[in-house]
Amino acid sequence: MQTYRSDVLVVGGGIAGITTALGLLDSGKSVVLLDRDEEAVFGGLARESFGGMFFVDTPEQRRMGVRDSTELALRDWFSFGEFGADDHWPKAWAQAYVNRCTQDVYHWVRQHGIGFFPVVNWVERGEFRPGNSVPRFHLVWGTGKRLAEQLIAALQSHANANKLTLRFGHRVEQLLLQDGRIGGAHGVEEKSGIPFEALAEHVVVATGGINGSMEMVRNHWHADWHQPPETILNGSHRFADGTLHQAVQVAGGNLTHLDKMWNYAAGVHHPRPRKPNHGLSLVPSRSALWLNWRGERMGPQPLVSGFDTRRLVTDICAQEKAYSWQVMNHRIALKELAISGAEFNPSVRDRKVFSFLRDVLLGNRWLVNDMLANCKDFVVAQSLPELVEKMNALQGDDAVQLDAVNDAVSSYDATIARGEKFMNDEQLRRIAALRQYRGDKVRLCKFAPINDAAALPLIAIREFITSRKSLGGIQTDLHSRVLSTDNQPIPGLFAVGEAAGFGGGGLHGLRALEGTFLGGCILSGRIAAQAIAKAV
Repeated sequence: MQTYRSDVLVVGGGIAGITTALGLLDSGKSVVLLDRDEEAVFGGLARESFGGMFFVDTPEQRRMGVRDSTELALRDWFSFGEFGADDHWPKAWAQAYVNRCTQDVYHWVRQHGIGFFPVVNWVERGEFRPGNSVPRFHLVWGTGKRLAEQLIAALQSHANANKLTLRFGHRVEQLLLQDGRIGGAHGVEEKSGIPFEALAEHVVVATGGINGSMEMVRNHWHADWHQPPETILNGSHRFADGTLHQAVQVAGGNLTHLDKMWNYAAGVHHPRPRKPNHGLSLVPSRSALWLNWRGERMGPQPLVSGFDTRRLVTDICAQEKAYSWQVMNHRIALKELAISGAEFNPSVRDRKVFSFLRDVLLGNRWLVNDMLANCKDFVVAQSLPELVEKMNALQGDDAVQLDAVNDAVSSYDATIARGEKFMNDEQLRRIAALRQYRGDKVRLCKFAPINDAAALPLIAIREFITSRKSLGGIQTDLHSRVLSTDNQPIPGLFAVGEAAGFGGGGLHGLRALEGTFLGGCILSGRIAAQAIAKAV
């Protein structure tokens, strides 16, 4: 059996684990970091992410004339989160994040060479409950890939790099209890099957959430969402399967709010999948009509993204069949079609300014062409009857009704034709409001009819619920120490990042204000490292 020894064992090589290891090296601790994946993808799901981060009162906001404060941000957070009366630790972590995110996350990543796109995005504005009152979504220039690479480079070049042992392809399965405290872990090497043990004074769990396991997603499906859909796409990490959650529970740790998830409503199958049911999360086009499985317009409140992602999922899951369609034309697709993540935003990922401007001004032609040619959930036609025929052929039934689609499209187009003063349609009012903010205006059509002869062909996209993030997890105190079911710290055991619900077992509550995932990983990791260094 292979044996590792160190002051601290960090289990998981995502942003939370990397951040924790950096902080521990700063204090002179020896660290063994074990990751289940291959070294080529060191950085976890963050490496594939778009790289949005939630901050409060930043230079970018001030340059745009955005007046923000921790008081306003916390009010928005508590409104969106709908915390319960017993959510002591989630609320405490929410306050800690809002109060510390700019100083302890924003300025820290800037010190590691991270820059941000100058226009701050405004997402999760709120719909029936207030959300972000002002723009707070700061996009890493280089996406999550650059964030991961810069922090990995900081690990490798650290003055105490000789105190760091990195091992990949190691699956940790159980925690070791020694002398009344957690003293390490054991598991097996993925390829060889050879067992190992890692002994340490402190163990930090940084293994992500449960949303990579469709079994766990279904078992913990939130009651608001009725029954889990027949098809759920996987937009999470393939190893985010809850193995260490279960190990922590065996050790006496408290798991909480596992039914709180941040899933997406507009998922499609990856044209080049790297895992079973690999899903991509579209950024839903605001000018497209969102239809249910029969082809009826969703409502009575139309589905429009950017306000309340959870509500989109809720409304789709309330349907008899929990998948949906978006119908648009080629012109709308060129202007508005986008996919979340680093892979399908190469100009931002590779920091190519001219390519980015080209895509904004001329449209994401390469992306539209790729999806039309290679994603099985896209269908194209020159007329509505042909489009509906292809939609039904794709699904293998006759569920989509031409009369319903024609009624939705013709009514919407007729409203646009009456002119802006008479656009008595909530989706069009939302579009008008969104276009007041320049961060949205550049990627949003101005009142585009669907069945427009000058904008053909028509496009329909079949969209599924996509599993993404766990908002609940291992409960921790404000030092990132794992708490037992009787609310006492388990000696030697810490949890950070998504494994801990980004802090406290669920600092978001019911909904996330977006951009708070990467930030939560970094803050909780830094707090754990500081607590261990101070022997809290």
